[in-house]
Amino acid sequence: MMPVRGNHRPEIRVRDGPFLSLSGTPTDSMVDDFVKFSRGLTSLPGGIYDGDLGDQPMSGLVPMVVEQTTRGERAYDIFSRLLKERIVFIGTPINDQIANLTVAQLLYLASESSEKPINLYINSPGGVIYSGLGVYDTMQYIGAPVSTICVGLAASMGSVLLAAGEDDSRACLPNSRVMIHQPMGGAEGQASDIEIQAEEIMWLKERLYEILALHTGQDIDQIEADADRNYWMSAEEAEEYGLVDNVLNPDNLEGLKSIQPNGEAADDSEDDA
Repeated sequence: MMPVRGNHRPEIRVRDGPFLSLSGTPTDSMVDDFVKFSRGLTSLPGGIYDGDLGDQPMSGLVPMVVEQTTRGERAYDIFSRLLKERIVFIGTPINDQIANLTVAQLLYLASESSEKPINLYINSPGGVIYSGLGVYDTMQYIGAPVSTICVGLAASMGSVLLAAGEDDSRACLPNSRVMIHQPMGGAEGQASDIEIQAEEIMWLKERLYEILALHTGQDIDQIEADADRNYWMSAEEAEEYGLVDNVLNPDNLEGLKSIQPNGEAADDSEDDA
């Protein structure tokens, strides 16, 4: 990457997928881009929240799970309950906040056990490259194996994370869609600054292609040709391409125990501790 001299930090806009990043800070244009992209994928007009990013009614959308213990009832939000089962869920565009939350969960689960698999479920249209690479590096760094499962959509940076799972533990549900493409972005400023930014985005493109080649077994030239434009794949095509190892149809679920939830529900003695 290009070094930053002194206190000058050139403005870099890099996008991998529909979510535009300006120094990792959400803007109205970012939300508009994501809304347009998501509406383009579905015919349901109410399929995506289209208000301000900071006003999304997330608290009203996250259900609570109530468990009975010897001390009474214990309530969890659904994602905390899934975390007990070593399940991490990425269901939004990938930005700095989502990446930080995902990294924190991966590090926590790895500290709990470096042997039990972690199951990363992905339903994401992509996002900020730098944020996604932070999640990718954490997946490769921790000792615990990370299984990846696509539920719905793994596009752009989401497809990179899908491919980065443990060998023989990457899967798609039957109607999932997977998409790879080259990074998208823009630059502004003086000519020398634009040149620096162009070199940076070209470096990112080459690095992403190297990562995809490493995890898919495809030749880099083939990936570069395919990713020149949006390259959509069905679950079966993603398996053939090497992005995943299995398609989770009902008739082969039994043979894929390695990517099923492996955490055991806590017993009463654990709840009382």
